[in-house]
Amino acid sequence: MSITTLSPSQLAELCRNGQCIELLDVRTPVEFREVHLGMARNVPLDQLDPAQVMQARTAPEQPLYVICRSGSRGQQACEKFLKAGYTNIINVEGGTLACVEAGLPVVRGPKAMSLERQVRIAAGLLVLVGLGLGTFSHEGWLGLAGIVGAGLVFAGITDTCGMGMMLARMPWNKCDTGSCQSSVVSRESDQ
Repeated sequence: MSITTLSPSQLAELCRNGQCIELLDVRTPVEFREVHLGMARNVPLDQLDPAQVMQARTAPEQPLYVICRSGSRGQQACEKFLKAGYTNIINVEGGTLACVEAGLPVVRGPKAMSLERQVRIAAGLLVLVGLGLGTFSHEGWLGLAGIVGAGLVFAGITDTCGMGMMLARMPWNKCDTGSCQSSVVSRESDQ
């Protein structure tokens, strides 16, 4: 079954027409705190339980809209819902980045490093460490660079990233209870 998508401009049109929008943001709490659409609620992808989300909905007959940073994690979340038997799920194309670019009103908080950027840094460091140790210590360390390379190829082919899922669970990607909500600085429309 294919995943239904919606562009940021279509989402804005639905909001202007007064349509009931339940928007689920599946990024990490820190990413959510940095910038999110005001109507969104945060349930990180690594903690997503489709049945629990569906039971907590206020308007279960309406579509559930899913968003992330750029669309990939949103699609993975939609796939989880579909596998659990829920079909009225719509992924917002291009994610929060596209919504900001389209001028939708957002809530802004302190700056944060995106999960994708963290993965690039971690993968690069692991390759450099593997090469360095392989060159100056023991050649077996070169395998570390090979493992990271294989993981990146796998992530590219399957559009799932084990390193990203692991990094999403790290303490710097979590918020203390309530701190993600209370640290919101301003509501603005980026145009």
